Amino acid sequence: MADTQLAADLRRAIRDVPDFPKPGILFRDITGVLADHALLGRAIEAMAAPFFDGSVTHVAAIESRGFILGAPVALALGAGFIPLRKPGKLPSAVERVEYALEYGTDALEVLRGAIGDGHRVLIVDDVLATGGTAKAACDLVRRTGAALAGCSFLLEIGALGGREPLKETSVRSLVAV
Repeated sequence: MADTQLAADLRRAIRDVPDFPKPGILFRDITGVLADHALLGRAIEAMAAPFFDGSVTHVAAIESRGFILGAPVALALGAGFIPLRKPGKLPSAVERVEYALEYGTDALEVLRGAIGDGHRVLIVDDVLATGGTAKAACDLVRRTGAALAGCSFLLEIGALGGREPLKETSVRSLVAV
């Protein structure tokens, strides 16, 4: 967990939106963090900080809000940036992992050859909820032959147990709700 002042500042900037995108869901809107350049900068630095040892070669971020955080984390680490996309959005051969949702299935894809043997990859996303998407991202990175450095999240919804599917992975989050 990040320092307590940063966590408190982030929590104040994250807005809870009930019943979005459907009834019963409490959406965590990070726009307040993104709109405050100083807070965003502190968050990016804190998300990258545990991985400053120089071993991360690439940051892989999950579509789409993960892209907003992943690219500047990659720059902070001096690493390349790799988007993990939903199906049908990449222009050539892909590696793909399907995963279960509570209401069906989904998939993540990465361009074949974008990462692989010899690469050490950090996964970045905005929110860790149930861990299903993050686990799929970890599985996808491993499928390419790359090593997984860990996962870094802005926000973790602890009650949803998202760390459990990632128990063999280093997981960092800046604020927990």
